[in-house]
Amino acid sequence: MKTRRSDRLIDMTNYLLERPHTLISLTYFAERYESAKSSISEDLSIIKRTFKARGIGILETIPGAAGGARFIPSIDEHAVRAFIAEMTEKLSEKDRLLPGGYVYLSDLLGRPDILREVGRVIARQYLDRQVDAVMTVATKGVPIAQSVSTYLNVPFVILRRDSKITEGSTVSVNYVSGSSERIEKMELSKRSLKRGSHVLVVDDFMKGGGTVNGMKSMIEEFESELVGITVFAEAAFEGHRMIDDYTSLLKVDKVNTLDKTIEVSAGNYLERVYGDKK
Repeated sequence: MKTRRSDRLIDMTNYLLERPHTLISLTYFAERYESAKSSISEDLSIIKRTFKARGIGILETIPGAAGGARFIPSIDEHAVRAFIAEMTEKLSEKDRLLPGGYVYLSDLLGRPDILREVGRVIARQYLDRQVDAVMTVATKGVPIAQSVSTYLNVPFVILRRDSKITEGSTVSVNYVSGSSERIEKMELSKRSLKRGSHVLVVDDFMKGGGTVNGMKSMIEEFESELVGITVFAEAAFEGHRMIDDYTSLLKVDKVNTLDKTIEVSAGNYLERVYGDKK
């Protein structure tokens, strides 16, 4: 039975949202809803206009026999600024300070709603770049990588500090920990990443940049290209940071262990994406 237009619009919208960066042909939609291509084109125009107005993303419409529609998730600037402001406030809470000056993040990065926004915000930065895989290191960066990879519709790969039998043959690199300056090792399954891939590195927290620098070395071992580095939060770091070209959503400016206060500000994301001047 032919689908009513209201039902068709809802189903088309859901179909596109679940398949980001995937070209869906007009023929497929026409057959799915038993409707003329002209009607499908009108529906896509409505969806495209709504996505743009609501800051949901971009709906590319490609003309021609091989054309169709492709949904590219995004987030509008107002929503990004509101999210970063909210995270700045939450990260400044006193009870986040752990012994040794560490900042507790697990509750934030364990919430699906926050992870969804983190993924959208990070993916927004790389709308115009080719990304074939998202890379992180076990364990706290994993949910961030998974969220980002969902919005970019690419695989995510996990580097481990100890190999598992289930990983098969691995490639390992040694790196210098930026904070402790110890020699560490990380490994990645040879099957995880194709040679010549364009790789986006993400992580939850960065101090001296040693771990991120190790991931950069791993990308080179796979003869692949580093697209960018984005972390949820960075810490103010005295000395030479091993990575200087990176993006952070938040910055922990100062930690006072005596009165248990944390000073947090927006990272350099707003400057790099929107040109803000600090």
